[in-house]
Amino acid sequence: MSKLPKSLQKLAKDVELRTRDNSRLDLIVAISYSGRGDIVQACQRIAQKVKEGLLEPAEVTESLIAQELETSCVTKFNYPDLLIRTSGELRLSNFLLWQSAYTELYFAKVLWPDFREADYIEALSSFQRRQRRFGQRTV
Repeated sequence: MSKLPKSLQKLAKDVELRTRDNSRLDLIVAISYSGRGDIVQACQRIAQKVKEGLLEPAEVTESLIAQELETSCVTKFNYPDLLIRTSGELRLSNFLLWQSAYTELYFAKVLWPDFREADYIEALSSFQRRQRRFGQRTV
């Protein structure tokens, strides 16, 4: 948030305040977010703890790195099952790189403003037809 103009920071805080009691939908808006930057920042915090003697290098694990990510506090669903990428681009664009290791990807040709319920249903149908292996081989 600190990278945003003050007026946008104020607006975001106001929207957050007004919607804090809502419980039907989790909306996450990634503005000025970088998956690589998130990972680097987590590693820097961990390195500082090692330097200060609060942590041994052998204690650095995947779960510790995940805890240190800026996005770890965003939602109770830290690892998305499905990531829908609109606009026909076939890349993640530096988005949730750590969290997407076993995420199923769906690429829609339609641009985000034109993404409709039918497009969403097609993405979900594609997801339902997949066999999720989470990095395991099938025999």
